Amino acid sequence: MAWRREWGKWFYARSYAQVYLLQGTLLFIVALPVLMINRSLGSTLGFLDGTGVFVWLFGFLFESVGDAELARFAKDPLNRGKILQTGLWRYTRHPNYFGEVVQWWGIWLVAVGIPGGWFGIVGPLTITFLILKVSGIPMLEKKMAENPDFAEYKRRTSLFLPWFPKR
Repeated sequence: MAWRREWGKWFYARSYAQVYLLQGTLLFIVALPVLMINRSLGSTLGFLDGTGVFVWLFGFLFESVGDAELARFAKDPLNRGKILQTGLWRYTRHPNYFGEVVQWWGIWLVAVGIPGGWFGIVGPLTITFLILKVSGIPMLEKKMAENPDFAEYKRRTSLFLPWFPKR
C-alpha cells in the first residue's frame, strides 16, 4: 500500500520494472551457471565437478543447520526479544546467508568444467554482492540494531565468514 501511495499513477509501470523486470534480470544473472550447466551436452565428471558438489553440499548443510537452529530458537517464547548466539550463530551473524552464497559458488565450480563455464562467475559474484551489500545482510543488520544486545553480539561475532568469536 505504501508504494501505491508513493508512486501514484506510476504504480503499475514502476512495479513492473522494479519488481518483475529487475528481479527477473537478477535471477537470470545469479542462475547463469545453472543455465550453462543445463545447456551443456554433458561430459565425464572431473575434479572441479566433485569439488563443486562438495562445496555446494557444505553450503547447503551450513544454511540448513543455521535455519534449523534459528527456527528452534524462535519457537521458544522465552527467547522473545533475544538474539541467537549459540551454534553456528556464535561464529557468524548470518550462517544462512553464508550457506546460500557458498552453494552458488559450488554450482559455479561445476560450471567451470564446461566450455565457457568460467563466464558463469557473474552468478555467484552477483548473489554475494546482493547479500553482503544490498538486500540481505544490510537490511537485517539494520533491524537487529534495534535490539540492545546487538552491539555486543556485533562486536564479538563475524559478520559473514564463520570465525572464532572475539573476546
